[in-house]
Amino acid sequence: MGQLLLQGLLWAAIFLGSSVPNIESSEYNPFPGITDKKFIDDCVRIHNDNRSSVNPPARNMLYMTWDEGLAITARAWARHCDFQHNIYLKEVRRVHPVFSSVGENIWAGYPPSTFSVMRAMDLWVKEVNDYSYPSNGCRQGKMCGHYTQVVWATSYKVGCAVQICPNGVDRTSFSDKEGAIFVCNYAEAGNVVGMLPYQNGLEECSSCEGANNQCQAKLCRESVSYRFPHPIKYQDAGQPCDGLNVQHIPSQHHQYSFPCACYTFNTTQYHFPFVT
Repeated sequence: MGQLLLQGLLWAAIFLGSSVPNIESSEYNPFPGITDKKFIDDCVRIHNDNRSSVNPPARNMLYMTWDEGLAITARAWARHCDFQHNIYLKEVRRVHPVFSSVGENIWAGYPPSTFSVMRAMDLWVKEVNDYSYPSNGCRQGKMCGHYTQVVWATSYKVGCAVQICPNGVDRTSFSDKEGAIFVCNYAEAGNVVGMLPYQNGLEECSSCEGANNQCQAKLCRESVSYRFPHPIKYQDAGQPCDGLNVQHIPSQHHQYSFPCACYTFNTTQYHFPFVT
């Protein structure tokens, strides 16, 4: 087993579909937005279903909930239609106004109609077959970082977005075909080198912290409400935001767009006080 070296690697997966006909109009977008209730429910439910069914069982797995800020970041990056990780993930609080570390999983495929949340995530979690909990490593020559991020115990927030790419997804074998890209961001980030994704034990939730801990479907649900500041100001000087809360940052190869100080949160979020 190779050691699970996860920082700085591109943990991404490609799903190719050949039996589904191409979407004729590049203007047609079949995908839900980041505020679509069913899309949110699917993303959260499928993540938690996989988190509650880990083997060996977990005694400290936190229940995962949706985060608007992570979804905004996922949407902004997905719009690049570029099959690589967000280049700003390692910059503290550059990708989220509250969390200092953010993780990411990416799926890309074509034609766009091959996408569903279940199909993309199924590809990620199937990596469990190439992961060994005792050695905390991937099978030689295989990837398992998507799976370990999905089941990382202290990653209790998720935000996802899916984007149609009429001109293809860069850095894929189908870059000249209409495709789709699906991005999920996580907080706090998982896949910390040298750490196990969760603590194993026969009694689920036995290591959950907090006076009001509840064990729901083998997941810890002790949480408190809090509100994000309104508005949050952390924009770099001279980098304007547009009406989509997107900051435009030029680079050598691309005109990257990225969420910035225009973040505005009016809804109550949930926070585990013992996770920093």
